[in-house]
Amino acid sequence: MGFLVSPGVHVREIDLTNIIPAVSTSIGAIAGAFKKGPVKSIVTIGSEEELITVFGKPQNDSNQFETFFAAAGFLQYTNALRVVRCESGVTNAIASGTSFIIRDDDHYEDSFANGEASVGEWAARTAGEHGNSIGVSICATATAYEELAKTTTSETEAIGQTVISLTSSSGFNIHDIVNFAETLGFEYQVTEVDTAAATITVKLMDDPNGSGLQTEIASGTSVRRRWRFYDLFDGAPGTSDFATENKRGTEDEMHIVVFDFLGEITGFSVTANGNRTNSILETYPNLSKNPFGKSPQGDNTFYADKIFRSSAFIYQMDHNTAGENWGTDFDGQDTTIIFEDGGTDGAGTDAGSNVVLNATGTSNENENGKITGESGVTGYAALDTPTNTVLKNGTDDYAVTAGELQLAYDEFADTETLDINLVIGGKGGGSGNSSATQDTHVTMLTDLVEKRKDCVAFVSPFRAATVGVTSSNTATENVREAFQRCPSSSYVVFDSGYKYIYDKYNDVYRFVPLNGDIAGLCAYTDNVADPWFSPAGYNRGNVRSAIRLSYTPKQSERDILYRHRINPVVDFPGLGVVLFGDKTALAKPSAFDRINVRRLFLVLEKAISTAAKYMLFEFNDEFTRAQFRNMVEPFLRDVQGRRGIFDFKVVCDDTNNTGEVIDRNEFIGDIYIKPARSINFITLNFVAVRTGVEFEEVVGRF
Repeated sequence: MGFLVSPGVHVREIDLTNIIPAVSTSIGAIAGAFKKGPVKSIVTIGSEEELITVFGKPQNDSNQFETFFAAAGFLQYTNALRVVRCESGVTNAIASGTSFIIRDDDHYEDSFANGEASVGEWAARTAGEHGNSIGVSICATATAYEELAKTTTSETEAIGQTVISLTSSSGFNIHDIVNFAETLGFEYQVTEVDTAAATITVKLMDDPNGSGLQTEIASGTSVRRRWRFYDLFDGAPGTSDFATENKRGTEDEMHIVVFDFLGEITGFSVTANGNRTNSILETYPNLSKNPFGKSPQGDNTFYADKIFRSSAFIYQMDHNTAGENWGTDFDGQDTTIIFEDGGTDGAGTDAGSNVVLNATGTSNENENGKITGESGVTGYAALDTPTNTVLKNGTDDYAVTAGELQLAYDEFADTETLDINLVIGGKGGGSGNSSATQDTHVTMLTDLVEKRKDCVAFVSPFRAATVGVTSSNTATENVREAFQRCPSSSYVVFDSGYKYIYDKYNDVYRFVPLNGDIAGLCAYTDNVADPWFSPAGYNRGNVRSAIRLSYTPKQSERDILYRHRINPVVDFPGLGVVLFGDKTALAKPSAFDRINVRRLFLVLEKAISTAAKYMLFEFNDEFTRAQFRNMVEPFLRDVQGRRGIFDFKVVCDDTNNTGEVIDRNEFIGDIYIKPARSINFITLNFVAVRTGVEFEEVVGRF
């Protein structure tokens, strides 16, 4: 408000209620090989069930199941995990040609949304062999939906007969559904078509035994052929209200069904009797071939757009245009209308007309540029038989290279837009099973967390270090060796091995790395206490779903591990599997060589720096400094009351904000913290005292 010139009351409102906001502490992050899902794209997962839905089940490959169960292990303790699937050598299943990768929706929109004819009409939504089980069936006309144009020719087709003679078998497709003289009530599925012999082979619909005719069929009996999925829809596709009202062609509608051809996705193959409907993945009724097609509610019904927005299984690739005219709008097109009596451009007496796209001749457009004709026009491809496509050439590749893993973890690098707190190493050793690959893996993770400085990484030793090693001493030495050359960092936590679990998805028992569980224990600690409490020990350090460990280090072996920055995980009889250490990978003695202290400072730094952003572009004067102190000090007192710190001091005044600092447009707040320390060692002195001696005489002497 400007200065008052004449007498008056100037009302100002000053807000001194700013507080330090709460910050997240339990968001995990992991990268690695998965069965399916987007590639090099961050997806937030809230449960093991959602992990299965998006990224698929664990496979019998250590590169894959170790990462999967590390992720699943973390999700036992909390419900926020950001996942990136590595690119490796995976490709998407396609309709034809050589397969390639479509990483995610953004990649599709950037590179393929305008059509890719060389691979056919469809591609699997995510890369991997699972896409080879996906089939797509299209019913694009009423004739494709249902047809009554054929009759039988044999004198009598006997009960049990499977080969049926017809006047013509053209127009029939394998898997079509037929019945004879409809009133007989039995439906059959076509298993073979012989156009030269004019026969079809049939089996009783949805009969596990695949039996033949249930009643005799006389010569000349009418045959009704239907699209294999006809009963999933209310009726045949036709002309949409949009096309009718806007004179944008007729027969623009189609039905689309996405199904599980091999049963890899649902467990029900569409080719098996009785599984026709169980194998259905998605249905799309009355989609439009017109790119501007809309429902009465105004929703876009163009088939390519609808599939992109809604399907979890396929992308549309080859946009049919030109001769078949799918994806071309008729509005304003140069056309010739030819009537049945030979007249053109409205000169004929029959208003039912055919429109030939891009034909020469005079345009029959009204003043709005739309095609005229009393009964509308027909111009979309009349595909009178259904089209069925099964995708192929999708590939899996779980052998992730160090470079591919690096690119995946790079997705987590941006601190401004991405909030993460607990980085899970996944497969021990990353992409290999040796000390060399361990070094590369740990260095990669260390670089990430050291650059972000707002999260902690959790790493297990490579698999061969403990799994299958019979000697406990040897396993201890292997684990020590695995980590001895790894960088010193307070942002990294090492554990001692693997747990043995039951894999319910494959009905096998497996050893899986513990790093997901150790990160999960930190998240669990956040929920039941605070981040500055240690996640180790009997109160908060119990590892879940562990049948046993790859090895349990004895006390002397735990001493060796702890001396080398490695946290032992121990199976105590009657007490369960317990994280029995809370060290970080910091090599030098420091308060930051403990997990609880490192995470305490992460919470303080993140919360206070977030609040301090509101000081930007204010004046560096005593008012602003007082605002800062009044935010920070109550926050630190609260943390102190919750046992996170012993004491603190905040300095933000003219002693550290000198004239030189102000002139550089800087603002300095010095925050001194005495962190609380966790108990790692307990000494109990039991002193026997003679009867005649007073306790005061001996207390404190030992």
